[in-house]
Amino acid sequence: MDVGEAKCSKGYGKAPWIFKGSALYQLHLVKAETARACIPKEFKLVEAFGYTLGGFFLASYDDSPAGVFDELVVIAGLVWNRPTSCAWAAKVLVNSNEACNHGRKEVGLPSQVARISKRITAITRQPKSKDIGFLDVIGMGATFSSPRDHMNVQETEIKGLDTKDTCNIKLTTIGPASNYKWKGPAIKMSLPSYSGRTEHNPNLLKYSCQIECRVRAVQPAEVSRPGPKLNNDTEHYSVQRSHNVVESTSGEHIDNGENISMSVMLSKPILALEFSCLKMKVEAPIVVFPCSTNS
Repeated sequence: MDVGEAKCSKGYGKAPWIFKGSALYQLHLVKAETARACIPKEFKLVEAFGYTLGGFFLASYDDSPAGVFDELVVIAGLVWNRPTSCAWAAKVLVNSNEACNHGRKEVGLPSQVARISKRITAITRQPKSKDIGFLDVIGMGATFSSPRDHMNVQETEIKGLDTKDTCNIKLTTIGPASNYKWKGPAIKMSLPSYSGRTEHNPNLLKYSCQIECRVRAVQPAEVSRPGPKLNNDTEHYSVQRSHNVVESTSGEHIDNGENISMSVMLSKPILALEFSCLKMKVEAPIVVFPCSTNS
């Protein structure tokens, strides 16, 4: 789905705002110096041995106040403000103008509009035994083969629109065909977050996402830089097993020249969780620190 294709928008109205769909939530060990580059001075970074806990939240919503749209939230790390620690988003990419405007003005997020397209392919592994091979010949192999032999691969391309310097990020999540997939146990959880100190909302804000979903651990996504260009300037070479392709952009840079979002995405993954049957309720943000001329 490309930008401008968001459908059935109901308008955000009053909070809480309800989002339904699915998501991949991946946790990374992010260098503390990378995270500090985008976290306001009012907050203390939660860190140990030079690292904090960041990562990304890649969601596909089929029902929301803004209709159908997709979202990538790059989480720089955890910050502390009594009595709890909360996530801080370095960048948010969405393929809905309405969702982008709402995120900027109401929630204080660093939201940007992006083009997002998807492609899903099905892969059947080659049978290991001669007996199953014979069954394939007569059209009965799928009946007796293991569910794990059938896999769905989804490829997503996200391209930021607001700056000239772009980067390609490849993500991978490969699971059994949906007919056989175990979706995991049903859980309820809260994801508190801080936001603000942006051009569109200079206050420091705190908001909460109440999540109900089925969750299961999956293979962590793989992230890569753009490969060297081939003769055709529109093509990129990449040797990856990944399925989601993310092209994001950022005007933010840290001392080593890498933008913060890319540095977070390239950091070491430690856990990946698949959220299915997702229902996320987002409460209205509250002001933690009002903006001032000294900020």
